[in-house]
Amino acid sequence: AAKRAFPAWSATPIEQRAALVDKLADALEARAGEFASLLTSEQGKPLDQAMFEMMGSIFTLRAFAAMRLEPKTLRDEGGNTVIEHRTPLGVVASITPWNFPVILLMNKLGPALVTGNTMVAKPAPTTPLTTLLVGEICRDILPAGVFNTVCDQNDLGEVLTTHPDVAKVAFTGSTATGKKVMAAAAQGVKRVTLELGGNDAAIVLDDVDPRQVAQKVYGGAMANAGQICVAIKRAYVPEPMYDEFCDELARLAKEAVVDDGAKQGTQVGPVQNKMQFDKVMALLDDAKERGTVLAGGEALDRPGYFIPPTIVRDLDDDAPLVREEQFGPVLPVLKYDDIDDVIARANDSEYGLGGSVWGKDLARATDVAKRIDSGTVWVNQYLAIDPNIPFRGSKQSGLGGELGEAGLHEYTQPHIINVVALEDA
Repeated sequence: AAKRAFPAWSATPIEQRAALVDKLADALEARAGEFASLLTSEQGKPLDQAMFEMMGSIFTLRAFAAMRLEPKTLRDEGGNTVIEHRTPLGVVASITPWNFPVILLMNKLGPALVTGNTMVAKPAPTTPLTTLLVGEICRDILPAGVFNTVCDQNDLGEVLTTHPDVAKVAFTGSTATGKKVMAAAAQGVKRVTLELGGNDAAIVLDDVDPRQVAQKVYGGAMANAGQICVAIKRAYVPEPMYDEFCDELARLAKEAVVDDGAKQGTQVGPVQNKMQFDKVMALLDDAKERGTVLAGGEALDRPGYFIPPTIVRDLDDDAPLVREEQFGPVLPVLKYDDIDDVIARANDSEYGLGGSVWGKDLARATDVAKRIDSGTVWVNQYLAIDPNIPFRGSKQSGLGGELGEAGLHEYTQPHIINVVALEDA
């Protein structure tokens, strides 16, 4: 269906395609409350966070609808004109995870449709409902076949990524699965963008108020129960303020309201699925043997996969909770004495998605940020994702980019047109 729809859709003027993407954003906004409630039901995040995801999704679609691909003149001299223009690729396969099932789809749907591609979207098996509702809305706005949804039990990914009619695979998920996607797509030399796992370090400098920054680091670690690829997953704190910093994190963790995301006042919902719950608990059980748990540490004795915010100190750098991506509401806090040493420790990871540096001296903090080997490093902020700013991973955290004009380009083939005049005989 996507292949059949591609010729007419790609031939549709970009202004008309963008207008329909804008119309899709309007439809999402009109039903945002319904979407947020459904998102909380299937994903678990508190309702206010679900609404935040919906507003971000709407903003992302509108941002891409406003972008344009203009031909670029590379040379125009001596009778030689060289122009680069971009054309759509064809059918895009979108494969999205369960932590942000709506906005991560919009990060792909927006640029794919604006640039003239069609799409087949496969949501995670544990969060298919919001994607299906997007499909229901698209049915009434887009031409038939432009957007399609397939749901599975994790058994159709390879069928989709190896399909000869798929021109590009846009994947967000774990690094392990991303490697499989890349290998499968290689059979057809398909275009691929991979937004994969992260083990983002927060480096706290010695000129900050430890309590103030601890509150910000806590927020960056525990949003969506820690189930964010660019959540703060390990914090490095100067030794003189280490105790005070840890104590403030522990206070915040103990005061957090952990409950059903649909209940008013809930701050932390459950881990989304049993497989992830078991992984987080295994890392936590190991951390109890290696370090000191200041808050949390045990699953709640109630139905569901509820783990309270957990703060662990006194771990070594080789602890699994420090080395691996926990993807849950557990934060290890490590101390340091030397800035060069802590930068080396932060970079000693196969991941390189995001990171943050916290300091009052902005020039110094920026210099530290430049030395962090990650696709994005924030200074005195976290999770500052903007659809107009490219987002990329380094090392095993990804390939290619999403968002911004660079993300738009990922859905196109650049063509070079090199022209000279034919000389007279």
